[in-house]
Amino acid sequence: MGLGMTNGLRLLLSLNLFVFGIFLPGLIFFLPKSSMADLGRETGLEVPRFVSLSSNKTNVRAGPGRRYPIKWIFQRQNLPVKIIAEFDTWRKIKDHEGVEGWVHQRMLSGRRWVFILGENVTIRKERSLTAQGVARLEPGVMAQLDEISGDWCLVEAGSYTGWLLKSDVWGTIVNKDR
Repeated sequence: MGLGMTNGLRLLLSLNLFVFGIFLPGLIFFLPKSSMADLGRETGLEVPRFVSLSSNKTNVRAGPGRRYPIKWIFQRQNLPVKIIAEFDTWRKIKDHEGVEGWVHQRMLSGRRWVFILGENVTIRKERSLTAQGVARLEPGVMAQLDEISGDWCLVEAGSYTGWLLKSDVWGTIVNKDR
């Protein structure tokens, strides 16, 4: 083998070492996290995500199982909660006050609701702060979530339907259409 061929092989090996040993592993730190990292281990659904309580009496436990003590009982059906972890048939949830605990999956519903946070929030006819108001909702009122579009959510509260800013409610993930 000639001297040029040997130098070429060394260059090729060095280049391979750089690409596969340094560049590609280093690139992992600069790429966005894989969507797999945001999926629940049990369901394959995104975590965190919002759901609602399916019953007007929901036991919240200290851990994922019946052997763990009940920390408190939610007594408000349709209350929106955020699933922050999954283990087997148990979901770790967080409420609008930041309280966390574990509930069995059958106590949760995929039907989406929102909880009004702001003072006297106005439901609007269109997605605009200058749009005509349809109704005013007080803090603590819950409304069914029908659609999310950008910073706005279409809700039903009693006989009223209209748009609210996502920042005025608990039950949506800000900066995402979910």
